[in-house]
Amino acid sequence: MPSTQDLAELRRTLNQLRSGVGALRTRYGDVPGVRRLSNDLDRFDIDLADLSAAMPVPRRSAEAAAEDVVLVPDTPYDPELWRDADDEGIGGRRQ
Repeated sequence: MPSTQDLAELRRTLNQLRSGVGALRTRYGDVPGVRRLSNDLDRFDIDLADLSAAMPVPRRSAEAAAEDVVLVPDTPYDPELWRDADDEGIGGRRQ
């Protein structure tokens, strides 16, 4: 997938091509070859816009992702945490 910088460079290049096609239109008029070039540039613009919209969200660094990790200890929970709790689907605890 191209970077934002790559897409900006493509946009600049397309603008230069559009300027060149404009110069050709001035010199030769609205001939079929100039119309085809102009049409091609329009399609490039559409494809570039689609590609820009499909750019993935930048990945987070490993350090940033590690900050979201919650460590759960392997030690048993304190049984007092479960006093007065019901087991869903099978009714309350019998003591």
